[in-house]
Amino acid sequence: MGPENLTSVREFIFVGLSNHRKTQVLLFVVILLTYSLTIIGNLAVIMLVRFDSRLQTPMYYFLMHLSGLEICYVTSTEPQMLAHLLAGNGVISFTRCAAQIFVALSLGTAECFLLGVMAYDRYLAICQPLLYAVAMDRWRQMQLASACWATGFLFGVIYVGCTFRHSYCGPNHINHFMCELPVVLKLACDDTHITQAIVFVMAGLVLLIPISVVLTSYSAILFSVLQIQSVTGWRKAFSTCASHLVVVTVFYGTVISMYLIPRSSTFSDHNKQIAMFYVLVTPFLNPVIYTLRNKEVHAAVAKVLRRGRFEQK
Repeated sequence: MGPENLTSVREFIFVGLSNHRKTQVLLFVVILLTYSLTIIGNLAVIMLVRFDSRLQTPMYYFLMHLSGLEICYVTSTEPQMLAHLLAGNGVISFTRCAAQIFVALSLGTAECFLLGVMAYDRYLAICQPLLYAVAMDRWRQMQLASACWATGFLFGVIYVGCTFRHSYCGPNHINHFMCELPVVLKLACDDTHITQAIVFVMAGLVLLIPISVVLTSYSAILFSVLQIQSVTGWRKAFSTCASHLVVVTVFYGTVISMYLIPRSSTFSDHNKQIAMFYVLVTPFLNPVIYTLRNKEVHAAVAKVLRRGRFEQK
């Protein structure tokens, strides 16, 4: 290996969200609260699905995996953000930066495909109800969920391999609060056009394939719902799908704006604001959106609370 390929940068320094100490303290409190509620909310979803027999359905099985993904994702980013805000500065080693990119992109890719699987599940449940039990049996659920996780980690390996095959000789300041692939790649000292093309194509596959599944599934669902004469049937179908559509719109919209929309060579504060949505807001909102108007989840929660009051007596 020639000297031009050697990496001289051993750590990266984050510009962060703010340089003002009072703002940093305020952000620390907000992010700590959001992180705690995200963990509690997603853990609650997992526990309810695991222990309530009424939630032993494919939809909730995939929702349990989504909650697990969100817990892992926020834990890979937010504790570091909290530590940096508390210290007043952000420094991360080269190795930890690579690890953070791998974990974040692996889990993010898995979530993209899992949201597509969840849309396909809703299509089968509403448009093919007689075949649903067979087409989405326990074995098929495990296959689809495992495929999402495996694809995520495979793409994560490729992303990291492409990004860190380049040499990094400085500067090492990142205008961000975490190691994000497009931001880190801009700091490479050699030509990155091929890597940028590979990342763009892979991001396109990761986003456009699930989005195509989502759009196709919900187009079929909409057509099927319009054939229903019962107002009650309309409400049931739309209430089942509305929460998923909200999550899909927020998640895919922010990720597309970060990875597929062309931008200038410098990363402004606008990019950090976009990243805040899929790092903080989306994982926090997912359990709320999916359970807010869900009668089955409400019944499961009520059952747990009644059991708790009974045991106290």
